Amino acid sequence: MTAAIVFVMTLVAVVAVLAASSIRILREYERAVVFRLGRLLGEKGPGLFLLIPGIDRMVRVDLRTVTLDVPPQNLITRDNVPAKVNAVCYFRVIEAARAVVDVERYLVATSQIAQTTLRSVLGKVDLDMLIGEREQLNDALQQIIDEHTDPWGIKVTTVEIKDVEIPSAMQRAMALGAEAERERRAKVIHAEGEYQASRRLRDAADVIAANPSALQLRYMQTLTEIGSNQNSTVVFPLPLDVIKPFLDAGAALTRGEADAALTGGEADAALTGGEADAALTGGEADAALARGEADAALARGAEAAEPREPLPAAHNGGG
Repeated sequence: MTAAIVFVMTLVAVVAVLAASSIRILREYERAVVFRLGRLLGEKGPGLFLLIPGIDRMVRVDLRTVTLDVPPQNLITRDNVPAKVNAVCYFRVIEAARAVVDVERYLVATSQIAQTTLRSVLGKVDLDMLIGEREQLNDALQQIIDEHTDPWGIKVTTVEIKDVEIPSAMQRAMALGAEAERERRAKVIHAEGEYQASRRLRDAADVIAANPSALQLRYMQTLTEIGSNQNSTVVFPLPLDVIKPFLDAGAALTRGEADAALTGGEADAALTGGEADAALTGGEADAALARGEADAALARGAEAAEPREPLPAAHNGGG
């Protein structure tokens, strides 16, 4: 009797242990891939389900989004600039059975495909595109990685480039370029402001020209603005119409003096020309007199050179 009781109690304990080992409970974000005698039975969960001890084997898979930090990758851009780029990849398992059966350690496989895709895609673009068009590059990386991981039952939702490290010399060159660009924009904006201001001033001048009294009102307003600041300097505006006759007279006087100076200069020039003509005439007379004297001297010399005939001898009358 005692042996029977011990046997029954042992049997109950074994059954309880087997029942306890066959009961599985999965959370909402977990799935179980069940193999029975090595063959894929399917997915189980979430909640409570039973396994046959010693026959069924379960692999637990997490369906939550995984944050994968892609290590920094050394690459060379299309314009031959060395850079170091790292990124972050977000993915989740959407088919647990394929993630277990079709690939070994899907986390490692996804990390490796993300690294190789990052080097491949970013090595085909310029540095300017790598820095300024990250959204486009992120979309391209997400599509390529998702195409590779889709047969594994993995959905890549987002890929983001975190940091781009470039040489310090290239950073200085980019800073100089950005500074030059800002200066160019500032000059363009300043020139545009000057242009608009000049157009407004021209419109204001047209309005004032149509009504000259508006200029007097503007003078008075300017005087009021100056006096409101408690300045010691008092400015009295003088209309241009008042001093315009004096300016015209001064201009006329200046033109008269210039004409008189020009006339005096012409007279001096004429006198100088007469004196030159007189001097030339006197010189010609002196030259003619000198030629006459020379001809007379030459004639006297010629007469002196001619031989003279001997005079006849005188005869005495007594002889």
